[in-house]
Amino acid sequence: MLKQIYFDTMAVMEELGEKAKLKPGQIVVVGCSTSEVAGAKIGTGSSPEIAEQIFAALQEYAKAHGLYLAVQCCEHLNRAIIVERAAVPNAEIVNVVPQPKAGGSLATRAYCCFSDPVAVEEIRADAGIDIGLTLIGMHLKKVAVPLRLEHHQIGEALVVAARTRPKFIGGARAVYREDML
Repeated sequence: MLKQIYFDTMAVMEELGEKAKLKPGQIVVVGCSTSEVAGAKIGTGSSPEIAEQIFAALQEYAKAHGLYLAVQCCEHLNRAIIVERAAVPNAEIVNVVPQPKAGGSLATRAYCCFSDPVAVEEIRADAGIDIGLTLIGMHLKKVAVPLRLEHHQIGEALVVAARTRPKFIGGARAVYREDML
């Protein structure tokens, strides 16, 4: 089962990279409930072993494509983000170290495996995957565009993905009301 989780995660990342047209230097945020992957209710069965397989696939894909990973902690840490310091050079760092049952197993794994990990309260990622419906939307740039993935499950957890695009402001078809100027 654990190796299948690795392969499922890699398939999700490959499809995200292709559909989101990710480029080197971009940030991908990942939220994950290892409990949901294992078939349990979110927050009830944190699994470092599952996190190890998921993180291995995420990190392998990210390194091969020059991407930064940003891993969301659980609500016990206010959904803080664990990320490499190089990805957020001017961000305000917060003082927290995630644990499997206080931050989540995947965030704990990221903190242990990144070369220079930091925690930040928020980030504006270019794309993201949500494993187990953990709600990553608050960490995506505006405007988030949902992606329909063929690979929409890792273990027992549903996977939702998104990319972002720049906002459309004004343009040739923009209509302005005189009373609003």
